[in-house]
Amino acid sequence: MMRFLKVILFLAITAVAVWALFFRTPAKPSSETKHQILLERIESMGKLELVKYRFSDVLEHKNISQFLPDASVLLIVKADAVGCIDLTKLKAEDIVVENDSVSIQLPQPEICYVKIDHSASKVYDTKMAFFREATLVDEAFKAAEKEVEREVRKSDILDQTKANAIHVFKPILEGLGFTKVNLHF
Repeated sequence: MMRFLKVILFLAITAVAVWALFFRTPAKPSSETKHQILLERIESMGKLELVKYRFSDVLEHKNISQFLPDASVLLIVKADAVGCIDLTKLKAEDIVVENDSVSIQLPQPEICYVKIDHSASKVYDTKMAFFREATLVDEAFKAAEKEVEREVRKSDILDQTKANAIHVFKPILEGLGFTKVNLHF
């Protein structure tokens, strides 16, 4: 009888140990990330962003090979383009104040940046890419970025930046007490 109780006790302890190891511990592998962030540079910014355009590009990119089947990728790329005015280019002589009127020669608008939003972009399909998939997707994103930059240059983003600059600055200057506001580029 004593031997029977020892076997039961041993089986109970073993069952509790197995339960604790396999069912109480998480099944997912854990991960650990260590960061070493260094501040490289601080820049003074004077660009006033006035308009943001959002572009979508549906892109099929192929790598044609003589020996392997053609590899292709289908992407939908989202990109942002921002028009701005660099206020650091504004000089004291560009601002003329006479009584209740002000005249400001604003710097020409420019395209601040064009960048792909990778979090909103999607890779929908790859065909025959196998081990070339990462290179193929990278080439496709680079081609999309070039095409979006071309489209931005053809768009009316700079005209819209000028119009928005007037809509932003005019109420501010009128709020400062100027009744006649003349803004030009």
